[in-house]
Amino acid sequence: MPFFCDPAQNFTSWSIVIPCPLEAPNPDELKGEWMAKNLPLYGQILLLSFFSNPIQAKALEFDGKPARHGEWGFRPQDQSRSPTNPPSFTWRPQREAVTYQLQCSQDPSFQEVFYGVKHLTYPCHRPPETFPLGRSYWRLRFLDSKEEASEYSQVRSFLITEKAADFPMPEREELLARIPDTHPRLFLRPEQLPRLKELAQGKLRKQYEGLVDRCEKLLSDPPPTKEPLKYGKEVEYKSEEWRELWWGNRVYTVRVLDSAASLAFTRLLGGKEEYGQLAKRLLLDAAQWDPKGSTGYRYNDEAGMPYAYHFARTYTFVHDLLTEKERALCRKVMSVRGKEMYDHLCPRHLWTPYSSHSNRAWHFLGEVGIAFLGEIPEAEEWVVFATNVFFNVYPVWSDDQGGWHEGVSYWRSYIDRFTWWADVMRSAMQIDAYRKPYFSKIGYYPMYLQPPGTQGGGFGDLCANKLSRHNIPLMTVLASQARNPYWQWYVEVHGGPQPKGGYVGFLRGATPTVEGTPPTDLPSSRCFWGTGQAMMNFNLLDAKDNVQVLFKSSPFGTQSHGYDAQNSFLLYAFGERLFIRSGKRDLYGSDHHRNWMWHTQSVNSITVNAQSQYKRSPQAKGEILAFHTSDQFDYVSGEAGEAYEVPVDRFTRHIIFVKPDLILIYDQLETPEPSTFEWRLHSPTEIQLEGQERIHCENGEAACELAFLQPKDLNISLTDQFDPPPRPRVKLVEWHLTAKTSKPLEKNQFIALLRPHRLQEDRPIQAEMTSLKNGYAVQARSERGPVLFLLRRTEGVLRFEDHAVVDDLLVLLHPTDGKRTVSLSVHGNTVVEQ
Repeated sequence: MPFFCDPAQNFTSWSIVIPCPLEAPNPDELKGEWMAKNLPLYGQILLLSFFSNPIQAKALEFDGKPARHGEWGFRPQDQSRSPTNPPSFTWRPQREAVTYQLQCSQDPSFQEVFYGVKHLTYPCHRPPETFPLGRSYWRLRFLDSKEEASEYSQVRSFLITEKAADFPMPEREELLARIPDTHPRLFLRPEQLPRLKELAQGKLRKQYEGLVDRCEKLLSDPPPTKEPLKYGKEVEYKSEEWRELWWGNRVYTVRVLDSAASLAFTRLLGGKEEYGQLAKRLLLDAAQWDPKGSTGYRYNDEAGMPYAYHFARTYTFVHDLLTEKERALCRKVMSVRGKEMYDHLCPRHLWTPYSSHSNRAWHFLGEVGIAFLGEIPEAEEWVVFATNVFFNVYPVWSDDQGGWHEGVSYWRSYIDRFTWWADVMRSAMQIDAYRKPYFSKIGYYPMYLQPPGTQGGGFGDLCANKLSRHNIPLMTVLASQARNPYWQWYVEVHGGPQPKGGYVGFLRGATPTVEGTPPTDLPSSRCFWGTGQAMMNFNLLDAKDNVQVLFKSSPFGTQSHGYDAQNSFLLYAFGERLFIRSGKRDLYGSDHHRNWMWHTQSVNSITVNAQSQYKRSPQAKGEILAFHTSDQFDYVSGEAGEAYEVPVDRFTRHIIFVKPDLILIYDQLETPEPSTFEWRLHSPTEIQLEGQERIHCENGEAACELAFLQPKDLNISLTDQFDPPPRPRVKLVEWHLTAKTSKPLEKNQFIALLRPHRLQEDRPIQAEMTSLKNGYAVQARSERGPVLFLLRRTEGVLRFEDHAVVDDLLVLLHPTDGKRTVSLSVHGNTVVEQ
C-alpha cells in the first residue's frame, strides 16, 4: 500500500510508503527523472499532488470584524493618510492571542517586507523608526499558547507624505533605560536638582517663597489623615448625600497627598527638613488606608486617581527619607492600587478607549509605574502600557486639527492633567508630546472657540458660562511648551501668563518664554473636521467686535460629555450669548441632565415628531459635509439624518454667514413616513415673539432679529420651563422657542434668516422670499449691501430673474461701496467663491 492515513489523526500523522531505494529524494527531485523511473503512474500523481498542494490543518481564524460603536478600530484605516511617520497600528484584540506579528511592505503581496516585528503583546504598535514615503501595506497575525499561527488579517494600505510628522516610539528596552535609576523620577531628574536649587534662590525665588509659605502653613496646620468614610448602605446612589461623599472624598484625598508632595518637593530645593518629615508622615498615614476602600480606584475613581499620582510623586520626592520597611509598605499599597488600575485599563483601553475617566487614569498609572520602577515587579509593564496608550490611542476625543469633542470645560480639565504626563515624559523619557499632530495644534481650539472676551464655551458639558480668560492658565503652558507665537499672543492679550502654582508651576518656570504674534495672517474661522465642529468668526481678535456662529455635526456622535445633538448651532455676538444650548447639569445622569440636556429639544436643532436623536450615544453620528471661509462669507453644511432614534432619511443643514451681520440657515429634511418637524431655539433671556417673521432676542449689548421665511404656516410656542427641571438648588431661567410644522410631511424645508446687531442699533430684517419651481430665492440686505440667496430644493435648473442656477446654492453679494459682486456657489460638497 503506497499511501496510509489514520483517520483518527490529523495530517501530521499521515505516512507514505514508497517502494524506492534507501536514499530518499528531496521534493524537487520527485518532480524529475527519479520519480518517473521509480514510481508507478498513480504514485507519481499522488506524490506530486501531495508536495505541491499539501493538506494542512485549518489555520486559526483572525477576527477582522470592523470596529463597533465605542471601539477604536483597525488603524491606519485602509487607504488612509497617516498624520505621523511611522503610523500607529491598532487592531481588534484576538481572543486566543498570546503574541502578535506585524508586517509592512510597499508591495500588497508582501514579497518584500521592509518592517516586521514579532512578540507584540499589546493590540497596538508604533515602530521605533520612520517609514519610507509613499503607499505601504500592513497585515498581522497572532500566535496562540501553542505557538500556532493564525491566518493573516486583511491587508490595508496607508500613505505617508512629506507632511507627516516624524513620531517614532522608542523600543521597550530603550524607553525603560532612559528613566533614572535613582530618585526623584517624576517631573525632574536627580541631576537637575543643583540647577533648580540655584533657580530657587535666583530667577524663581518668588515661586520658591510661595512654596515655602504653603509648607509653613502646613507645618502649623497639617491636614487630617483619618481614612475617609464609605457611602454606607443607607446612602442612595446619585443622591445629594452620595454626591457629597463622592466628591468630598476626592477633595480630602487631594488635600492630604498633594500637601505631602508639596512638602517633599520644597525640601528637595533646600527647604527645612521638617517639611520632609511631615511629608513622610502624611504619606505613611495614607498608606494605612484600605486600597480597595473609600479611596479605591474601582470604588471611587475620583478619589482613587489623585491618590495614585500624588502618592507616587510624594514617594519619589521623599524616597531618601524612607526606611526600607517604610518603602516596603508603600510598595505593598501601590502594588494593589496599581494592579487594580492596570487590570481595569489593559487591554480594554487600547481598543475601547472612549471611557471618559479612563482617559485620565492611564497616565496616572504611568506615573505610579515610573516612581516604583524596579521596586514593584509590575511597574515596568505599567510604564510601557501608559506609553503605548499615548503613542497609539490618545487623545481619543480629538482630531489632528486640534479639535475636541467633549467641550472646552472637559478639554481644560483633562488636558491640564495630561500636561503633567507630558512634563513627566519629557523629563523621565525624553519624549516631546508636542510633536504629536494634535498637540502641535491644540491651542487653536480655544483661540477660535473663544476669541478674547468671549462669554460662552460652545458645545459640551459644563460649558455654558465659561469665559475666554478661563483658558489662560492652560494656554500659558501650551504656548510655552509648544513654542507657538499665536497661542502666546492669546495669553498676552488676556493680561499675560498665569503660571500654575505649586511645584509643577515652579518647574515650568524654568522653561524659556516665547514672543507672541497676533493671528492677523490666519483666517478668522476654522473647521475641526474630525470632531465635527465649525467655528465661524467675523473678528478673531476681540469678541466685542465679533459675531460668531458655532456649528456641530460630529462623527463622534453624542457620547460622553459631548452630548449636544447634531446639526445644532450657537450664536454669540459682541461678547454675549444670544442663542444657546440650554439647561444646567445638577448631577451627571440626573433626570434633568438625561432627559432634557441629552435630548435634542435642549439645543438649536430639529426634533422629528418631537423625538430626539440618540441620547448620549455614538450612534447619533453627524458629518460636516463642506466648509468655506473668507473675508466675505463663511459656509458650513452638515448631515445628521442617521442620528435620530426615529427613521430620518435626510437632515441637511446649510449655514451661510454673510459677514458681519447676516446669517441664513437652510434645512432640508426627509422621512420615510409623513412627519412633523420642530425647529428648536433657546436663549438665556426672554425671546420676544411678534409673528414668525418678527422674533427678537437681546442680551447685554447684543441683539438679534430672526425671521422664519419657510414654511409660512408654522405653529410657534414659547416657554421658560424645563421638562424635566433641574434640582431645586439650581436656579436657572432660560427661554425656549419651538417652531412646529402645521401638518405631517415626508419632505420639508426650513429657511431662517438671522441678523445680529448691537443693541443700540436698529437693524430690522429686510428680506423677501420667493418660492420657485425647484427652490427658493431670498433677497435680503446686509451691512455690506444687497444679498441674493438662491436655494435649490430639487434637481433641475433654478431660475430667478436673469439667473439660471444648477448649483445647490448660490449667494450673490452686491457691495454698496462700489466693489465688484462677490459670489459663493455650492455644488455637492464643493464650495467656490468668486
